[in-house]
Amino acid sequence: MTSDLELVDMLDEVWTSMETIGAGLTEEQWKTGTECPGWTVQDNLVHITALEAMSIGKNLPVAELPDDLPHVKNDFGRTNEQWIESRRSWSGADALAEFHAVTRERIAGLRALDDAGFGADSWTPQGPGTVRTLLPFRIFDSWVHEQDMRGAVDRPGDLDSAAARFSTEMMLEVLPYVIGKKVGAPDGSTVVLALTGPIATTTAVGVTDGRARALDTVPEMPTVTVSLASDAYARLACGRRDPDEALVTGVVAIEGDVELGGALVRQLNYMF
Repeated sequence: MTSDLELVDMLDEVWTSMETIGAGLTEEQWKTGTECPGWTVQDNLVHITALEAMSIGKNLPVAELPDDLPHVKNDFGRTNEQWIESRRSWSGADALAEFHAVTRERIAGLRALDDAGFGADSWTPQGPGTVRTLLPFRIFDSWVHEQDMRGAVDRPGDLDSAAARFSTEMMLEVLPYVIGKKVGAPDGSTVVLALTGPIATTTAVGVTDGRARALDTVPEMPTVTVSLASDAYARLACGRRDPDEALVTGVVAIEGDVELGGALVRQLNYMF
């Protein structure tokens, strides 16, 4: 089990990586669109700033938002979008300076917590929780948006770090839901997802009595094996890449039941 301080270390790591990217960007690059719908490189960074600023008690800026924002899915998203909108006129350098100040304050506060502090009440994306249960979501969210930033400015990296591995494991934990509920794989099916690197790992799921469950071992003759790189998997699972394009361009390899494998690739996105 990951310790509280290991979670904080991963947050520190991914935020430092985001700062490193930002330090070398031109203003044009800051304003470049990303695979995250509706957001520029700068918007992705400000999104992280906004959530962490709210976590340390800073007041939310008031900004007028257009009524039609297709990338905003709920009230929480509109609240977060106000912070982003309020910073859209800022330079990238100013946005980065605010990110640095907020995340350093957040890390210092987290490192000062004792066991009771990590167990204190907190919001989480899944409802009321604790600081301890919030941190995995913050690692995942930060790493995904770091990858959005990197992809837009063609600066790949941070694909095999502790935060990358932790985030990938979080996505793989959802695989039984995807296979059982979204794909509707038939009883008796065994589905293997093989990530070939930079994070190399294999996950097997079996369907019995209408329920999909992770298997302890990989079957010798699965119904289908879907293979792809771990970063390509992350982009598909987070809705950043068109699955049909991934299928026809060779990003994904399918061995066995091609129809079932294709259905899995098309349903990997569980974020929206």
